[in-house]
Amino acid sequence: MSEILQYIPGTSPLHHLNPVTKLLLVILIVGLCVMSAQVPFLCFLIGVLVLGALFSGLIKEIINQVPFLILLSFFLVILTSLTVQEGDLLLTILPSAEPGVQGYGITLGGLLFGVILSLRFIVMITAFQLFVVTTKPSDLVTGLLAFRLPVDYVLMLLIALRFIPSLQLEARRIHEAQLCRGYNPGTGISGKIRSMKPIMIPLVANSLAKTQVLGLTLDMRGYRARKNLPLHKLVFGFGDVISAVLVVIILAAFAYLHVFNA
Repeated sequence: MSEILQYIPGTSPLHHLNPVTKLLLVILIVGLCVMSAQVPFLCFLIGVLVLGALFSGLIKEIINQVPFLILLSFFLVILTSLTVQEGDLLLTILPSAEPGVQGYGITLGGLLFGVILSLRFIVMITAFQLFVVTTKPSDLVTGLLAFRLPVDYVLMLLIALRFIPSLQLEARRIHEAQLCRGYNPGTGISGKIRSMKPIMIPLVANSLAKTQVLGLTLDMRGYRARKNLPLHKLVFGFGDVISAVLVVIILAAFAYLHVFNA
């Protein structure tokens, strides 16, 4: 099982993009998907991200997230369908006692809102994942510092990103250790739920111990005294020009669907 949100070395055009360019692209895509309520435009953004994954040789990483995205979309659609009562009633759950009054159930507006919300989350998760797995940690720090972010916040973000794959590997080791000791939580959903307890308790305990060691390590290496040292310079290339053209295409599609066809 590959680590999630971990940098994957490569020589693709997306890997060679300037980290500032990639960060601006992520901000633009996430911002437009939040502002948009058009299903065609959100599907267009997903298509752009899938093409980027294909050109970068990372389509396998996107495919591995499909079961999680389907599960997330399913719960979002169910939640919004049961809570948003707008539009025509598609399925009646509780009929109304008053004649001529729409009862409670799944409505067209709630279902459409759930689909839009699911597409937004797919765009945001995919864009952020492509950005992280194609950007070196050193380049990520340089790109964030180019936006004048405080060094402490940049360090916290980098440590948080690194902790995610570390927790994944630690949870897998604990699960394998429990299986070697003969622990059998059973099969199905109930078995998976029961197997979480003997994993979560040692996982949380080990994580707290690692944070203490990490803090002591930073102090011993003189982080406070060296945090203002300059990093390597940012270089913009031909790929960044292509990215600027892509930005124009995305903005043109957004304007066409939301301004001219409004």
